[in-house]
Amino acid sequence: MFEVTVEGWAATLAVITGLLLLDWVVLGRRALTVGLAAAARWSVFYVAVSAAFGAVFGLLNGSDPATQYFAGYLVELSLSVDNLFVFVIIIGSFAVPVAQQPKTLTIGIIVALALRAVFIALGAALLQLFSFMFLVFGLALTFTAIQLFRHRNRDPHIEDNLIVAWACRALPMSSGYDEGRIVTRRSGRRALTPLFLALVAIGTTDLLFAFDSIPAVFGVTDHAYIVFAANAFALLGLRPLYFLVSGLLSRLVYLSTGLALILAFIGLKLILEFAHQRNHSVPALPTVVSLAVILAVLTATTIASVIKSKRDPARRAHAGALRQGPDQEEAPEANRSDLSGPDEINPIA
Repeated sequence: MFEVTVEGWAATLAVITGLLLLDWVVLGRRALTVGLAAAARWSVFYVAVSAAFGAVFGLLNGSDPATQYFAGYLVELSLSVDNLFVFVIIIGSFAVPVAQQPKTLTIGIIVALALRAVFIALGAALLQLFSFMFLVFGLALTFTAIQLFRHRNRDPHIEDNLIVAWACRALPMSSGYDEGRIVTRRSGRRALTPLFLALVAIGTTDLLFAFDSIPAVFGVTDHAYIVFAANAFALLGLRPLYFLVSGLLSRLVYLSTGLALILAFIGLKLILEFAHQRNHSVPALPTVVSLAVILAVLTATTIASVIKSKRDPARRAHAGALRQGPDQEEAPEANRSDLSGPDEINPIA
């Protein structure tokens, strides 16, 4: 097993921090709309950087750690796309102005990185101390996969977010946005803008996704460094990807089904790993098999979605939900590509 030095961690964190600063300074901080061409260039850039990191990582540490990284990256990227879908719903529900969407997304990604770093450290410690955590993580992912498949034609509802609902009742709120400010003045008194609620909703969503994504990536590697790197590089490209595919996400009609299959497979892999540690006659699935299965599911999901969308243009995708909600015949209005919305809103009806 390879070891990552303090210098290696420092260099990786420096690269990730530099990319975050670049993203914030160039597009996240400014009140600019992001065009399709710019979003495409930035998306390609982040994929290229992630692939280059994996290549250099493989040259320095061997093919097996590199395979673990790429498998983890694909798992996190697929889950991040579903996370992105929920971002679209949140931004649409709160009618975040187009000019403020880059800033909102960048802050959301930074929060996601911070939360997942905490969960990675906790997950690595638990797996090292208690081998039965492989079974716990495996069962948790299997349950999540079943729930996601059962409710694959539904979307999460902002009204179900207890923290957002509490903030609306307990905190002084403004009904409209004040450019990119989180705090504004209303009748001479300070009040929070709907941008604050949108950030709270995104932050709590990040927390929920961390519960799923961290056990999932630990299913393909038990090395905390690889888990962190896969998470970081998958999340870094979300902001430009949002503007590139926000109008196309609704066409990925089998996205939640594909994610349910991936989570179920990784859950099974973790359960087999636990059984293998107890009895070596039980086979453990190698990482290369995980990589092949993940690639196959993502490819099949994308192709099937494209075919279904062409045959049934009225069909819309859903992010999927982990619990029962009201039946929905089509994707909510928040899935439309124009998410600018009105300037005056009532965040939670």
